[in-house]
Amino acid sequence: MDVKFCKADKIIMWYCPMERFVIFPDKIKISHSMRNLINKNLLYCTINKDFSGVIDGCSKVNNRNLMDGAWLGPDIIEAYTNLHKMGYATSVEVWHGDKLVGGLYGVTIGLAFFGESMFSIEPNASKMALVFLAQRMTKFGELLIDCQFETGHLKSMGGERISYERYIKIIGDGKMY
Repeated sequence: MDVKFCKADKIIMWYCPMERFVIFPDKIKISHSMRNLINKNLLYCTINKDFSGVIDGCSKVNNRNLMDGAWLGPDIIEAYTNLHKMGYATSVEVWHGDKLVGGLYGVTIGLAFFGESMFSIEPNASKMALVFLAQRMTKFGELLIDCQFETGHLKSMGGERISYERYIKIIGDGKMY
């Protein structure tokens, strides 16, 4: 299903695929090398400590805010920053000392996290953010990370396609089946 929203002279495209690519937090796959990185304690994670730093980092990866038609431009950054101020958008930050080296952000509604973007300027920092998020969600009984897009990176961490019907059931009831 495609929906178009118009804002002045701009058209914002909204897509709703009939299959969703998700990670169930309690099923996240942590590779041996990732476990080693975590156990070294060189990096650490926080929640909502530097939302603007994370969204800025995401916008700079591959110049996402400069490309023609890029989705992470000033309007989107402003919208998600406002969602964060209202308590809906969440960031996970990965730090090496006092330097932000990776992270992710998205929207939390009910028992689901709807991922928007992630970045890494140090190897595996975005993976570490995702592992941290999944472990935290499992601890609090949250059910689903909506990844939006299938990538090899996310698939290797346990991402899978589910039907739209199953997705809506989980989102609607907050129950796995």
